Amino acid sequence: MAQVIKKKREQISYAGLPLAVYREVAAHLRQVEGVETGLIPQQVEQFDYKQSQVSGLWIEYADNLDAHKKGHLQDILDYYAGIYGTWRREQIEA
Repeated sequence: MAQVIKKKREQISYAGLPLAVYREVAAHLRQVEGVETGLIPQQVEQFDYKQSQVSGLWIEYADNLDAHKKGHLQDILDYYAGIYGTWRREQIEA
């Protein structure tokens, strides 16, 4: 019988952050083994140049991801928070 691995999924967002920065953050997070990530499309009716083209990014990883990898993930997010400000981070359905 195959072992079921429980996954954790979070949404990370920062108001007004450009698409290029979200892509850069996602690329860095993907370097952590066991972490998957992707962009969440913007859900607005009308295009606005002052808004980001995405509403955030999702991060998914095993609930039992080891502490070193979780620390690396947090270090990456902290690095960008130091530049752009505090992230809005919330748990979402996996």
